[in-house]
Amino acid sequence: MEPIITRFAPSPTGYLHIGGARTALFNWLFARHHRGVFILRIEDTDLERSTEESIKAILDAMEWLGMDWDQGPYYQTARLELYREYVQRLLGSGHAYWCECSPEEVERRRQEALKAGRKPKYDGRCRDKGLGPGPGRVVRFRCPQAGTTVLNDLIKGPIEFDNAELDDLVLLRSDGMPTYNFAVVVDDVSMGITHVIRGDDHVNNTPRQILLYHALGAPLPRFAHVPMILGQDRTRLSKRHGATSVMAYKDMGFLPEALVNYLVRLGWSYGDQEIFSRDELIEKFDLSRVGSSAAVFDMEKLLWLNAHYIREKPAAELRDLVKPFVRALNLPEKDDVFLERAVATLQPRSRTLKEMAEALRFYVADEVAYDEQAARKFLTPEMLRPFQMLIQRLETLDGFSEEALEKIFRDLAEELGVKLGKIAQPVRVALTGVTASPGLFEIIDILGKKVVIHRLHKACAFIQKRMTSDPK
Repeated sequence: MEPIITRFAPSPTGYLHIGGARTALFNWLFARHHRGVFILRIEDTDLERSTEESIKAILDAMEWLGMDWDQGPYYQTARLELYREYVQRLLGSGHAYWCECSPEEVERRRQEALKAGRKPKYDGRCRDKGLGPGPGRVVRFRCPQAGTTVLNDLIKGPIEFDNAELDDLVLLRSDGMPTYNFAVVVDDVSMGITHVIRGDDHVNNTPRQILLYHALGAPLPRFAHVPMILGQDRTRLSKRHGATSVMAYKDMGFLPEALVNYLVRLGWSYGDQEIFSRDELIEKFDLSRVGSSAAVFDMEKLLWLNAHYIREKPAAELRDLVKPFVRALNLPEKDDVFLERAVATLQPRSRTLKEMAEALRFYVADEVAYDEQAARKFLTPEMLRPFQMLIQRLETLDGFSEEALEKIFRDLAEELGVKLGKIAQPVRVALTGVTASPGLFEIIDILGKKVVIHRLHKACAFIQKRMTSDPK
């Protein structure tokens, strides 16, 4: 049995967007599932819009998502001679012809056809002129004018196209550059692509490409057109719905395995299972489970998945991943042991690495800023004496373990005749600046004796200042 060969062929005119990444993933997973070959091809014949920066952005995104390629990246601009050879084959077999009509003439005649109620396609004026190459001339495909072309799509089923509705498309522009529909067929034929998996915005290109395969006497690949991704308002996903760039999600603190898991589930399912390891995806992925309906991008679902992967990841790995986000907040650097312990306490409550970095602020900052509402509620004059008593007891404490700390707090609460929470919550605000945080004794243990006592002294000073300025 011949190997399965798939490809991902982005145009380097911008970043790799979410829809493109999902297409790449489907191709990658299909090839890996069948132990086949995955090819990366850069379609850079649009010289005005293609940039090196975009190429780098695409490669970076592919690598971040863990989609390794077996061949490539191939660049269309390095294959121009091959396209010219194929043009000569089609000219020689009568399936193509030279056309001298200028773009302005063609457009004028299209507009005239529209006004007359006819289909605005090229009128075939140069079909039988027998022209050769010349300045300003293009090569057109001699499209059959009768019959039908059938696309047997692996996802959408059979789709029939009337050949009379199709155009004599340009294969080679006057500047010698191939057009998209021609170059993609030459590439897929010469690379032996067996399965073309792409977005369903390419469905209308496919009959033209099928006719080119027939004209070249090349075997057809199997086509699978994946439905588009919609925003929550059920319109096509775009910038107005939020970030569409893959690397923007990296910058927001998403883990690549979470984004991969989420993107694959946009249109593909395996029973009720939601969470898949990479190995599971490779094992289970097949085109028969790709739905024919558009998928809706749900940020809350992605955040839920990301939180799961954050909880499951070893704290040592998260420590290294969160460091750039901590630096971006201009927070002090801490040693790896401290940071790892702090990260471990935040894993159950962080949805992104960016959230985790923000939550680390009270751990690593030299001073904490109090949330105004929390300070008014908990840093009150009544807490001055309990804080001072707690400072005295902590100063004499030898072992700063969670068990020893808990005993100090319980003994103090009993002595003052209050519930533990009446002391614990104000201390939490004094140490973190906020009312919600990991376990208090965990925090105290990680911050250490010196920092805890310093912050309690600061809270006392804050209370006394408030008492002076607001004697009520």
